[in-house]
Amino acid sequence: MALLRERPAAPSRSAPAAGRRHGLTLAVLGVALAWCVHRLLPVVPMLTAAVVLGVLAAHLPLLRAAVRGAARPGLSYAGKRLMRAGIVLLGLQLGLDDVRRLGWATVAMVLVVVVATMLGTWWLGRRLGLPGDQPLLVATGYAVCGASAIGAVSEATESDERDAATAVTLVTLCGTLAIVVLPLLQGPLGLGDEEFGRWVGASVHDVGQVVATAQTAGGPALGEAVLVKLMRVALLAPLVAVVALSVRRRRKAEAGSRGAGRRRVPLVPLFVVGFLAAVAVRSTGLLPVEALEVAHTGQELLLAAALFGLGSAVDLPSLTRTGGRVAALGLSAWLVVAGVSYAGVLLVA
Repeated sequence: MALLRERPAAPSRSAPAAGRRHGLTLAVLGVALAWCVHRLLPVVPMLTAAVVLGVLAAHLPLLRAAVRGAARPGLSYAGKRLMRAGIVLLGLQLGLDDVRRLGWATVAMVLVVVVATMLGTWWLGRRLGLPGDQPLLVATGYAVCGASAIGAVSEATESDERDAATAVTLVTLCGTLAIVVLPLLQGPLGLGDEEFGRWVGASVHDVGQVVATAQTAGGPALGEAVLVKLMRVALLAPLVAVVALSVRRRRKAEAGSRGAGRRRVPLVPLFVVGFLAAVAVRSTGLLPVEALEVAHTGQELLLAAALFGLGSAVDLPSLTRTGGRVAALGLSAWLVVAGVSYAGVLLVA
């Protein structure tokens, strides 16, 4: 009669697929709404709107249960996998000719800004006692290219999704603040239009925020801002490689002391190789303008979906427990990157 006993029901294999489908559908709706916000308020970049909408979705009573439950697998998938694809397409914005056009003095200035911001923010975050990888991720976002850099480094370090979400939220809020504040400082700081553009490109985080800030001073400022910003984007690949190497060495030491190993972290993640390949393809000059425009649109949509997914992982109640320290780090890092880049712009003018 034992053969007649009922066996426990096996978990449905369709459950993870359904959860991913629900989450991705919600991310698509979030992107569509972010696009509408950007169309109605052009000063608000679509990526910024996507992060904010993701945070709202995680806390609205009608959506909170789905975001934290059935839709979570798909939203996490968007925050990781779609982020990788968007970063690869981001490489098509940068060609080697763009870097040469800046001049070596400006390139050196950008390098100093990135290194100073990265090390200073990371050190301060550790001193403030922020948990997990938050100091590293916030430093990366401020130093290089905002949420895209945070996504890339969090993949290399396998950081907790909540740490990445907190860093993205902080960088997005401060970058949005820059859209309002920096144009007001152009006159008092005595910056010409092109100098202002270089300052914006060296100090503002996401590409969309750079465009929104620099366009207030006209076409020359916008052109300089985008070129300097793309130079910072070019540093994403070596930064991720350095971080991945550091993580690999740390894990090797931990494995030696504990007698057990963990999954080996690749020195250069595959999506960073794709980013470099995209830069190389753009540098050939073979791609028509139409193809680059399609790639740019695809990059914006993928990153918007990824940022909506990351934003939906933010838990404001838990964030408030370290809110004072997080805010202090964000404002301090903002002052560091703005001050160092301003000095650099004056030196190379």
